[in-house]
Amino acid sequence: MREIQFREALREALSEEMRKDEAIFLMGEEVAEYNGAYKVSQGMLDEFGAKRVIDTPIAELGFAGIATGAAMNGLKPIVEFMTFNFSLVAIDQIINGAAKIRSMSGGQFSVPIVFRGPTGNAGQLGAQHSQNFENWYANTPGLKVVVPATPYDAKGLLKQSILDPDPVIFMESELMYGDKGPVPEEEYYLELGKANIVKEGSDVTLVTFGKMLTRVVNPAVEELTKEGINAEVIDLRTVRPIDYDTIINSVKKTNRLVIVEEAWPLGSIATEISFKVQKDAFDYLDAPVIRVVSADTPLPYAPTLIKEALPNSERVIAAVKSVLYLK
Repeated sequence: MREIQFREALREALSEEMRKDEAIFLMGEEVAEYNGAYKVSQGMLDEFGAKRVIDTPIAELGFAGIATGAAMNGLKPIVEFMTFNFSLVAIDQIINGAAKIRSMSGGQFSVPIVFRGPTGNAGQLGAQHSQNFENWYANTPGLKVVVPATPYDAKGLLKQSILDPDPVIFMESELMYGDKGPVPEEEYYLELGKANIVKEGSDVTLVTFGKMLTRVVNPAVEELTKEGINAEVIDLRTVRPIDYDTIINSVKKTNRLVIVEEAWPLGSIATEISFKVQKDAFDYLDAPVIRVVSADTPLPYAPTLIKEALPNSERVIAAVKSVLYLK
């Protein structure tokens, strides 16, 4: 094991797979000459050349369409969006194109493509640059949606996503690119659709994904542990498909569930999990399921309001104590 940054783990995943298969290429705004907006693709232009690391115009609809057509014809594009907020410009190509082509062609075409880039808030970037669309894309049959939380997960999940024959939405976080964590020297892949039990526990199940794990849930669990509360923590890793079995089995053990998600409440991943748990594990619940999500409003600019709008450790601790009927 060695400690590397989140961005380095992504770069290793990209480079390792591109060395194996000349059909794989990277395209997006500033991925080549500038080494990537977040330096994920640093040095890749020098290694792979301008035909496989391609700078695009600021035209997400255009290059998402080019990538979809390329995937239909035997290539394996990786599309970097500078932020998934900008993917809305290309959403027709993703949802009405890439996601539906296998089905609408009767299986004649597959679309092995990865759309990747940062999701969620990264500070004072304004409401238009601070949104979470994981649940939007997860609501689309034909797509897989991956949201890694650590450098280890980022590398293993991205390598697996590149090999997938269908389109994958791979959502990162600007705040995590500098995070360091242990990553093996040897090659590895992580299965899509399999959650990770980060910490085993007996009192309450905490389900989350993405940067909410490291920024919100882990600090909350540290405080809860000091108070004698033993929480089980599940990192979904992928939100389509969702590993319902791991969640259900945990709830059967702990009898309580809190879900933490950096998204608006209506139609969230937390809402879907809440439905599934009450359907399949109702008799095991000793308290109502609680969601800790963002406020139902565009994210404000003022830091004081941002703090109020987003999930935080204090809200998670309060939710856990609520389902445990503690003051």
